[in-house]
Amino acid sequence: MKIRVAGTTKSFGQTEVIRHIDFTVMSGEICCLLGPSGSGKTTLIRLMIGAIAPSTGTIHIGDTLMPNMTLLNEIGFMPQNNALYEDLTAEDNLLFFGSVYKLEKSVLKQRIEEVLKIVDLTAHRQKRVHVFSGGMKKRLSLAIAILHQPKVLFLDEPTVGIDPVLRREIWHQFHRIKQAGTTIVVSTHVMDEVIECDRAALIYEGTLIEYDTVDNLLAKTQTGRVEELFILASDQLKEGTTHEPLS
Repeated sequence: MKIRVAGTTKSFGQTEVIRHIDFTVMSGEICCLLGPSGSGKTTLIRLMIGAIAPSTGTIHIGDTLMPNMTLLNEIGFMPQNNALYEDLTAEDNLLFFGSVYKLEKSVLKQRIEEVLKIVDLTAHRQKRVHVFSGGMKKRLSLAIAILHQPKVLFLDEPTVGIDPVLRREIWHQFHRIKQAGTTIVVSTHVMDEVIECDRAALIYEGTLIEYDTVDNLLAKTQTGRVEELFILASDQLKEGTTHEPLS
């Protein structure tokens, strides 16, 4: 499903944290929301999933204007902080969230087998989550997010605090999910992760400074590192100049 963010702003009180953002995520692509901590990525994801409403502008997923409760079963969401029941086993967590998604028992049983295999937790299904490592909790959170086979998947800083080997495996899983036709929006402050994506929205201080294919963005740099574009944006803000992102 395509996602269209148009003229979107979000203010909390007198503080504007998202400033007139426009971009389109194409169906079946991985789009990276890339920016330093505190740049507004989590707020933007909350706007896109319909958890909060924009102050101005619109957000559509497919033809549906967000927020819209009827679209929730088409959306998967993995929050930055694991939303797990730690006194339950991994399987019981999946059973609970499957009931929330109103999956039929036979479908849910099959999907639990499939997602546990995808995230390599089959051998740990009967363990209580409080004994899981941080990486295992991340993988279980991903399993829950894809349990109902959403058409759009939102991942908020899914690789923060995990080791490089597990990060590589998690990205491999994201690509497998994409190949099944799911549109993925993933936020990160890890600059190197941009190369895993089809397109990237560079967010800095609540502003979209660039939006393009990853190849085109890297071609605009001298070193092939996307950090250059953030440094340029920072210098422009200090000088009081503006920069129109590509779309």
